[in-house]
Amino acid sequence: MAGTRSSKQTVRNMLQSLAVIGIAAAVIYVFIPHDDSGDPVQTVDYTVELTIARRTAPYPVAAPVGLPDQDKWRPTSKWYDGAKNNAWHLGFLDPENQYVAIEQSTAPSDKFVAEVSKSATKTDKSQKIAGATWTFWDGPKYDALVRQDQGSTTVVTGTAPYEQLVTMAGALESKKTPPPAPTPTG
Repeated sequence: MAGTRSSKQTVRNMLQSLAVIGIAAAVIYVFIPHDDSGDPVQTVDYTVELTIARRTAPYPVAAPVGLPDQDKWRPTSKWYDGAKNNAWHLGFLDPENQYVAIEQSTAPSDKFVAEVSKSATKTDKSQKIAGATWTFWDGPKYDALVRQDQGSTTVVTGTAPYEQLVTMAGALESKKTPPPAPTPTG
């Protein structure tokens, strides 16, 4: 019988301890100031990934240079995947907090564009932007501008209006950087 009384006492002590901890946590949460009004979007630095992509990709990799209101365009995502048809992705929020992405790949063009533009379809409309011809694609979620290059496809897509997509397309600079020369050994 002594063991039963001891286990009841232990359970009661544990429950009292949990109650005290719960009350302390509630008091801390209520009285410690916390700011939930901050911008939840984190910006990223894409210089390393861009350098790697420009050295590795078999095509000139595009990134914006000289966007108007450059400080208001926030890069939010970036990656390069050589195993996935040399896919390059660089995502931004424009000054109006609309999404704009630069997508490039050596994948078959129509399939690639439909994938990255979330099922947009090709239109008959095209426009010359910064010396290159871009075709407009309309979609239920994203619209897109598409440029065919030798061996790759470049897509500027997102929720932003066409004017912002055109702004991004006009600011793109495509470069291919040769890999560094091997250093001579001993």
